[in-house]
Amino acid sequence: MKNNFISVGKILNFHGVKGEAKLGYTKNREQFLSQLEGVYIQDKYFEIENLRFTPKCAIIKFKGINTLNEIIEYKGELVFVEETTARENLEEDEFLIDELVGLDVYDGGTKVGAIVGVSNNGASDLLSIKTLNKNIALVPFVKAIVLSVDIKSRRIQINNIEGLLS
Repeated sequence: MKNNFISVGKILNFHGVKGEAKLGYTKNREQFLSQLEGVYIQDKYFEIENLRFTPKCAIIKFKGINTLNEIIEYKGELVFVEETTARENLEEDEFLIDELVGLDVYDGGTKVGAIVGVSNNGASDLLSIKTLNKNIALVPFVKAIVLSVDIKSRRIQINNIEGLLS
């Protein structure tokens, strides 16, 4: 997908025989997903006809897809929105992953590493920080540890509690 698109989920499987799909997505993004009129899959735009949430995933129905055979070809595909749509819906302390990867990480005035990835363990987002000694440390992206994020200065300030980066 082009750089001006952001992934918001993945078609996990079909649901029933009427063209619905199970959509995996990041927790706590139900309101954002509910506001979408459409999404892109494989560079094609799909208008959302219906969207509902279950405890484990969302069930999505696209206009013009009405059978199991029509939806099954998209199993495993990522679902995208335009980057501007994603940015407009960020909360005050939310960031896109591509904004965080590459930022330098500081503890006080000392550089301790750089962010090489972001993941989620179900409870919180985790920053993958490559330390100066080339180890990868998983750091919870929570206010008690991540004190500030400055995208313009390309730096994150953390509270490096004992054992966090070792």
